[in-house]
This record gives sequence, structure tokens and C-alpha cells, in this order.
Amino acid sequence: MLTEKAKEIVANADSKMQDAINFLEEDLKTYRVGKANPSIFNNVMVNYYGSMTPVPQVASVASPDAKTLTIQPWERSLIPAVEKAILDANLGLTPSNNGEIIRCTVPALTEERRRELIKKAGAAGENTKVAVRGVRRDAIDQLKKAQKNDGLSEDAEKEAEEEVQKLTDKHVKAVDAVIAAKEKDIMTV
Repeated sequence: MLTEKAKEIVANADSKMQDAINFLEEDLKTYRVGKANPSIFNNVMVNYYGSMTPVPQVASVASPDAKTLTIQPWERSLIPAVEKAILDANLGLTPSNNGEIIRCTVPALTEERRRELIKKAGAAGENTKVAVRGVRRDAIDQLKKAQKNDGLSEDAEKEAEEEVQKLTDKHVKAVDAVIAAKEKDIMTV
């Protein structure tokens, strides 16, 4: 039977592991995979009155069709800065504007670019697994300290460690599933 302290440590570990997976999912959304997805601009920074700001915070980003992205800055004076930021971000997109709206046509991915994206996604997945295992290590350290300092019984500590290991296995499988889905998405022509 887990004590309140042990339950708290396990729940905290579960939450942190889920946060790592959520971060991975958000990161993978920024990969350009051949179809127009406005979230690829989430990490593109524009110099907005002296501070670096993500494109979606200074403009309306939309996807009118599967191969086009439109960006309408709140202020016309930002059009050149947004175009420069898109080019500097090296997304493989070439912006063009009509004085009000910036259009980016999303080209089909080459086989080589697909392979690069799969490698990048795999590396992001590995980093997430490392983060999940780091959370496991921290939780086990906290459980050992609780046993030593707070009078947590050895049995309760072992049971809580097993819970943390089960959570770790579950979250590592979830990372594998997220990466597999992204790889399938990347390879879909």
C-alpha cells in the first residue's frame, strides 16, 4: 500500500513524463511534411519592435489549401521582416507578397528531405526518452530520501519504485508510438 508521500512522488513523476511527451508532440508539429500546416511557423522568430517574437503572435497564419500558407501581419510594415524570418528559418519555403499578405507555396518533399526529417524525429524521440528516464531517476531518488528521512517503509518504497518503472515503460511506449505516427506522416506522399 502506497503512502501519501509515495503517491505524491509517483503522481509528480507521471505528470512530468507526460509533459515531456506533450513537448515532443508540439515540436513534431513544426516539421514541414509536404502539406501546409500553419504550426511550422511557431518557432520562426520576427524582430518586432526590438524583441524576437514568433510569427503567429504578430500575424494571422492560415492554410487556405493543402499546398499554400498565408501570413497576414497585423502591421504592413512587418511584411519584409516576416519574409526575412521565414527565409532565415530555412524551412524550404519561399515567401512572396502582394503588399498585404505573404504567400508560401509548400513544395513536395524530396526523398532525401523525408529521410532527414525521420532522423530528426527519431533524435527528438530519443531525447524525450532520456527526459522520461531522468524523471524516473529523480523519482526513485526522492523515494529513497523519503525512506531515509520521512520514515517511508522499505516495502512501500519498493512498491512505489515498481509503479514509477511501470509509468516509465508506458511513457517510453507512448514516445515510440508518437514517433512511429510522425514517420508514417513524413513518408506519406
